[in-house]
Amino acid sequence: MERVKKVNFRELDKKIKEFWKNNRIYEKVKEKNKDNKEFYFVDGPPYCSGSIHLGTAWNKIIKDTYLRFKRMQGYNVLDKAGWDMHGLPIEVKVEKELNIKTKKDIEKIGVDKFIEKCKEFALKHKEIMENQFKNLGVWLDWDNAYMPITKEYMETGWWSLKVAHEKGLLKKDLRVVYWCPRCETALAEHEVRGEYKEVEDPSLYVKFKLKDEDAYIVIWTTTPWTLVANLAVAVHPDYDYCYVEVEKENKEVWIIAEKLVEDVLKKAKIKKYKIIKKVKGKELEGKRYIHPLLEEVERQKEFAKVAHYIVLGEHVTL
Repeated sequence: MERVKKVNFRELDKKIKEFWKNNRIYEKVKEKNKDNKEFYFVDGPPYCSGSIHLGTAWNKIIKDTYLRFKRMQGYNVLDKAGWDMHGLPIEVKVEKELNIKTKKDIEKIGVDKFIEKCKEFALKHKEIMENQFKNLGVWLDWDNAYMPITKEYMETGWWSLKVAHEKGLLKKDLRVVYWCPRCETALAEHEVRGEYKEVEDPSLYVKFKLKDEDAYIVIWTTTPWTLVANLAVAVHPDYDYCYVEVEKENKEVWIIAEKLVEDVLKKAKIKKYKIIKKVKGKELEGKRYIHPLLEEVERQKEFAKVAHYIVLGEHVTL
């Protein structure tokens, strides 16, 4: 049996890329397919904040593989590269370079100067990352890549927004967003969750005494700090809920979702109990309860006149 020769993949990779470059293979493929049916591709841009990482590389390799397949099928592939060059990550890095502590410091050194520094940062790292992508063998139209820092691109963005406004496609609304007090701006979720770690969150089971029945509805919350402002308890209209007589110091009746009775009572270290009756969630709608922090939170006495009801919600899960 003939032995397979050892391959130096690093050298092989280098030779292939040199062959492509010296023989203008990319340009020849483009020329060969230029009159054929078009396949339109515009790259979802990587962010110019440093060097490429494993995820960015994998993303580009998958796209490149697919575009090569379309070229081999004979398509005239529009393979436009692009870059993400605006936003908070670049601003924060430039602020560190300029030793800026607050947003007011930007005004002191000059907004125009700060913008130019951000552009310089973006262009510098765009060049670094482009060379890294080329080193991976990615075939894209790098020479005509779109860059959001160009005036043409920004004007196109404003024009698109204007047209959307004129057609009534924009909506003004209120939303809860992440907010950074240092950067004085809203944050995307991925900017907040840049680092991941396992944490244990507190959760509580709480008894809410019903106003007109000798029973408690038991709720579970992963946000116990919101109990102070609690105004309603939600149950699912179609789930089964049990009235359970429990024995601890005294006998009490607790209302718990049927499928959770055993688990909840085990956590509460209740050994003796019996199910008195079972009802659908919708039968609990409108029952009033006494807020457990009624004496501690003065405003809850006001709310008690109009709130503290059991309400229905299909978002409730078990």
